[in-house]
Amino acid sequence: MTVGNATYASIEDVPKVVPLFPLQGALLLPRSHIPLNIFEPRYIAMIDAAMRTDRVIGMIQPDLGIDEEDPNPRPPLCSVGCLGRITSFQESGDGRYLVTLSGVTRFDLLGEVEDRAPFRRGAIDATRFLEDLTPGVGEEDVDRESVLSALQTYLDANELEADWESVNTASTEVLINALSMMSPYGPKEKQALLEADSLKVRADTLIALAEMELARDNPGQGPSIQ
Repeated sequence: MTVGNATYASIEDVPKVVPLFPLQGALLLPRSHIPLNIFEPRYIAMIDAAMRTDRVIGMIQPDLGIDEEDPNPRPPLCSVGCLGRITSFQESGDGRYLVTLSGVTRFDLLGEVEDRAPFRRGAIDATRFLEDLTPGVGEEDVDRESVLSALQTYLDANELEADWESVNTASTEVLINALSMMSPYGPKEKQALLEADSLKVRADTLIALAEMELARDNPGQGPSIQ
C-alpha cells in the first residue's frame, strides 16, 4: 500500500514507536483522510518531530471511561488507534499548522515511551491488523445495497443531501470508511467502528447505529431501515 510517498508493503514497514495524538471523538481509518488544525505548542512540536522523521503519528482516543471534564493532561488512552501519515502540510502564518493525515493501519498500543518530549509517544504493534495494508479486503462480504438504503433513509429523516455521483462511484471500502469517519456519533461508537473485525462488521455497525438513532427519534415505529 502506498500512502503519499511511502510504501507500506508489510508490518516491517510500520514504525514500532510513534508520536501519539489523543483526540476524543476523532476517527481515522486506513486509506482515509482527516484534516487537522494544529495549534497547541505540544502538538506543534509533535508535527515538527514527525516531519523530521517518517511523517507518521498515531491517532488515538482517550480512554472511554474518562470523564470529559477530567483536567488530567495525560489521560489513559484506548488500546487501539490508527497510524496516519502526514500527506499535506501548510503553515497558516499565525502559528498553526494545517495538516492532512492519511490512514495507514490500525494498531494495538503496547505502552507509552517516556522521554523529555512535550508530546506523548507510544510503542505500537500493527500485526493484528495486517489486512489493513491491502486495499479492498472484505468488500465482497458487504451488503452495499443495505448500506446505501440506510444512508438514504438517514438523509431523508434529517433533511440532508448527498453527492450521489461520488457515493455510487466510490469503492465499497472507501464508502464505508468515509461514512464511518463522517458519522455524527460519539466516542464510544467511533471506537467501535475503528475496532470492527472486518469491513462487513463496520458496515453492519453503521446500519445498526442509524437504525437506533431513527428509532430514538421516532419512538414506537421501530427500525425503519430494511
